[in-house]
Amino acid sequence: MESIKIGLALGSGAARGWAHIGVIQALAENGIHPDIVCGTSAGALVGGAYVAGHMGDLELWLRTLNRAAVARFFDLSLTSSGLIAGKRIINFFNKRFGDFEIESLPIRFAAVATELTTGHEIWFRTGSMLDAVRASISVPGIFEPFHLNGRWYVDGGIVNPVPVSVCRALGADIVIAVNLNKIYVGQPLNHFHRKLPGQPSPDKAGTKDTHNLPVRLAQNLKDRVSEALSQIWRGGQSKPGLFYVLNNSTCFMQERITRGRLACDPPDITLSPRIGNIGFMDFHRAAKAIELGKRCVQHEEREIKRLISN
Repeated sequence: MESIKIGLALGSGAARGWAHIGVIQALAENGIHPDIVCGTSAGALVGGAYVAGHMGDLELWLRTLNRAAVARFFDLSLTSSGLIAGKRIINFFNKRFGDFEIESLPIRFAAVATELTTGHEIWFRTGSMLDAVRASISVPGIFEPFHLNGRWYVDGGIVNPVPVSVCRALGADIVIAVNLNKIYVGQPLNHFHRKLPGQPSPDKAGTKDTHNLPVRLAQNLKDRVSEALSQIWRGGQSKPGLFYVLNNSTCFMQERITRGRLACDPPDITLSPRIGNIGFMDFHRAAKAIELGKRCVQHEEREIKRLISN
């Protein structure tokens, strides 16, 4: 008799996706090891690291990140089709963890992306893991679309935020879905009014080499650029910045798409970590997200065991 195949559908959610690490760890503590892993956006990144045997290494690195370290990975591309080119972070992952052919890994895996010109849902089940992840994480407006073999790809969350259907198609008998798009509204605007990495404090700006004209001019230009970027991302006290607009709009959109997709392709159990207080771009808050992922599994532990044992 063949054993039951367990599928794990890891949803999109940008920085909230680090909660997937806690979910996978807590499932393993309960003796649950998925046979099939499918991920969208952040779910593709964490799921790819897991099936390649590098999730532990990824977690160790994530726990070292602070705001400044995260900012260094943002290769800004303000004149292109996204704010961030995305090459810097992918090159880093390649050097630190390496690349893998998806079909060579011991656990079946698929990453979901959206073909930009047609809107078709694309499943990356073979080929380069890094290419699959880069295509899947291409959040419109944030990351540049990814070009591969004559096609342009954007974030898979546009069409399938929690890829339950992909797990079923790959042969899963039981699907555990992790939904990070449950909305917890009410974040005030000043939640995003934080000093950006590298932005000078008023009492420190211009205090060095005040008699050196070239240095003063360079510092003044740097301060002006920093303040301009700050206003773009954070906005003012009376209106939202770009970051706030993208964060909330993306969350609302994906929450509604998720509801529709899960109604059509219901999982056997849905895990929804309470991560509403972690911002879309709070990549430095991995420790908190991981803990909330673990806590969610612990809360549903009895139901998960009942499901698997039947």
